[in-house]
Amino acid sequence: MFSKPMAKENNSESPSVNLIGAGTIIEGDVSTNGDIRIDGSLTGSITVKGKLVIGLSGSIDGEAMCQNADVSGTIKGKIIVSELLTLKASAKLTGDIVTNKIAVEPGAIFSGSCSMGAVIKDIKGERTEGSKLAEKTA
Repeated sequence: MFSKPMAKENNSESPSVNLIGAGTIIEGDVSTNGDIRIDGSLTGSITVKGKLVIGLSGSIDGEAMCQNADVSGTIKGKIIVSELLTLKASAKLTGDIVTNKIAVEPGAIFSGSCSMGAVIKDIKGERTEGSKLAEKTA
């Protein structure tokens, strides 16, 4: 009668989508193989193998490393993005940026240094196409 499992088995290789909701405060380091959206507050470092989304009420105080990022909230610290960093109009970033590509909407606030298109290692430890071009021209 109950020959099939009721719940799907969790496959650790399939990426997941995570959410830190508004009003949630996390202190410590976070790491995920999937995507994550932060509408709460994180104090510590975060490593995301997929996309990092920081909502309007979201904030990170520490280092962030990801493949792609959309920032509408606040970051205080360093952010390393192997592909595209998008700063929305409501974004407030105080710290250093290391990215391959960046898109900044009018109204976004950024204070710090930005290194773009240089030699960047992605989350897997491999170099991106942009870094291979930089090595050929050097």
